[in-house]
Amino acid sequence: MTPQPNPEAGAAVKAADRDHVFHSWSAQELIDPLAVAGAEGSYFWDYDGRRYLDFSSGLVYTNIGYQHPRVVAAIQEQAARMTTFAPAFAIEARSEAARLIAERTPGDLDKIFFTNGGADAVEHAIRMARLHTGRPKVLSAYRSYHGGTQQAVNITGDPRRWASDSGTAGVVHFWAPYLYRSRFYAETEEQECARALEHLETTIAFEGPSTVAAIILETIPGTAGIMVPPPGYLAGVRELCDKYGIVFVLDEVMAGFGRTGEWFAADLFDVTPDLLTFAKGVNSGYVPLGGVAISGAIAETFGKRPYPGGLTYSGHPLACAAAVATINVMAEEGVVENAARLGASVVGPQLRELAARHPSVGEVRGVGMFWALELVRNRETREPLVPYNAAGEANAPMAAFAAAAKRSGLWPFVNMNRTHVVPPCTVTEAELKEGFAALDAALSVADEYTR
Repeated sequence: MTPQPNPEAGAAVKAADRDHVFHSWSAQELIDPLAVAGAEGSYFWDYDGRRYLDFSSGLVYTNIGYQHPRVVAAIQEQAARMTTFAPAFAIEARSEAARLIAERTPGDLDKIFFTNGGADAVEHAIRMARLHTGRPKVLSAYRSYHGGTQQAVNITGDPRRWASDSGTAGVVHFWAPYLYRSRFYAETEEQECARALEHLETTIAFEGPSTVAAIILETIPGTAGIMVPPPGYLAGVRELCDKYGIVFVLDEVMAGFGRTGEWFAADLFDVTPDLLTFAKGVNSGYVPLGGVAISGAIAETFGKRPYPGGLTYSGHPLACAAAVATINVMAEEGVVENAARLGASVVGPQLRELAARHPSVGEVRGVGMFWALELVRNRETREPLVPYNAAGEANAPMAAFAAAAKRSGLWPFVNMNRTHVVPPCTVTEAELKEGFAALDAALSVADEYTR
């Protein structure tokens, strides 16, 4: 679709937004949201006709790109048949979505509890774990994000937790592996893995194993930096959970549904959790949907004992119809395979080439369509390009980098001192090369802040 400029309409949209929309995670008077006129595939455009290649996939959820015609048609067809129905009933779209998801989850995660998004999926997973075990505590990692609702944000390990941290949520944080900035003085992946597992087991011991209901991890942390865990780490966590009777929860809200080149990132590590949370890519965010995939043992806990939780829109027919269509599109069009192939043959190699040319790039890491560039002032000291949780003038180098990318027609995903390369899993090789050319130019701006 060719963008048609209409600046008057754009001005009206922005004026209404300014007057009435309260934006998340923002100081309302300090933001200037772009007014978006349309989107298709890997691109979106504004009312001035400027087009952007979206290397953020929205918020890392448009795994099949914008406006996929088969999914749009499925939503329209479902709306004509049945727009909504209460969750206590058996509905075709809901049943089929659950079946297709269960076919792809690892192990015996065959029961699906639907939610409206990722945060409430995490809320319910933790509730299930506590009820199943009769224990109060949850262990989660620093450098993580699990959602903005009260329990999910307390489980989160990044600064977005601080303002809402109740200190009484029964959450204990620990350090997960991250070799580039190791908390364990490790020099190899093997050392990092072993020491991180030792640290976790010590944390369990000092907290009291009989008090710990669950350990929750993002299979591959997303917003916190796309740190792919070293071989053996997740299997080691699985062993610790089995040893101490702890429920193992994997958060696949961002990493799931093809993002890593597998249906679920857990498949990369041959590990099966007791509970798995999902959202985002399950229907590419076309209609809000999330959920929890539940193991047989935990499902059995609620076989004759009511589960005390639910949502009015659990398994909403429009959202589930979008999920059915999305999963079928991904299977029939080889979307997961595309992410794996281009991630290995194009994204990884070209990002490493960029790193070799730009002193601002400290590390490249990722898999599939899930990559991060860690930007630094000095490669030797690994000083971040901006301080942790920087804002205002302290964040100027990253703001300059992002502005340069947008001037080149690339919409980046930027968080702290990183830019993430997370385009739709349907992206083409030509689109990737277009994006890398823009990224090359933007990194030259970041290079100006190195020393």
